[in-house]
Amino acid sequence: MSLADIAGRLLIGEVILLGFAMVLFIGVSGLQQARTQFRERLKAVYPYFSLLIGVLAINKVAREYGPEISWLIDWNITGLIHAIEGDFVGKLQSIATPELTAYFSFMYIYGYVFLLVFPFIAYFALPEDRPLKEIAIAYTVNYGIGLVCYIIFISYGPRNLIPDIVEPLLYSTYPQSQILTGEVNANTNVFPSLHTSLSVSTAMLAYRTRKAYPGWALVAMPIATSIVIATMYLGIHWGTDVVAGIVLGIGSVLIATQYVDDGRLSGQLGSKINDYLF
Repeated sequence: MSLADIAGRLLIGEVILLGFAMVLFIGVSGLQQARTQFRERLKAVYPYFSLLIGVLAINKVAREYGPEISWLIDWNITGLIHAIEGDFVGKLQSIATPELTAYFSFMYIYGYVFLLVFPFIAYFALPEDRPLKEIAIAYTVNYGIGLVCYIIFISYGPRNLIPDIVEPLLYSTYPQSQILTGEVNANTNVFPSLHTSLSVSTAMLAYRTRKAYPGWALVAMPIATSIVIATMYLGIHWGTDVVAGIVLGIGSVLIATQYVDDGRLSGQLGSKINDYLF
């Protein structure tokens, strides 16, 4: 199966998921509102979107040349991570069943893309542009810091370091998925887990907009949790990668909130935690 065939299947699946979500969570009136204010909203948020697109473009280039720079720096932390947590991921895989593997594989690929894309559609339909600005900045910070870490640190996943203990469940069960994931990442880029950090950021922002989209908040948080678990269950990430991803995801939202508040990446970001809980 070619990359085009796999990408086509992914696209069809995401269109179906997004279509259902738009009907369930946004509704016809909300979609009409989004269409009516599309140009005005786009004009207000395009600087934030431009920043995100710029970072994504840099990531695309870095995927080609980043590993070479990493080996020049030669800071391999794989052994350190293994020393910290041992065979934790292997123990997690002890609960593996065909049904769980199918579920977590679906979440890792389809659920992840859906979780990241849907907020942009939903937030266009809101009367204010703040959520769109926040998610654009949060994603930018995630990808930006993630890129720096991937260049500085060399880190192989548990399936690469301890294949006798950790099985690559995603690739052994669905080998065609490796064609797709190989296009967007390298084996040495696992610290931190961007699947985790972006999922956490999206879930936090879904919680913030829970009054406007209560159904989305209820769906986004379990999907994000499933993706976080999937990264370890499938043998792709260490628990350490996930912890770092959670910290990055939370920090990215706090930075985005501060930036949207006053246009500066300064201030007491810690005080923003209360904004999400109360």
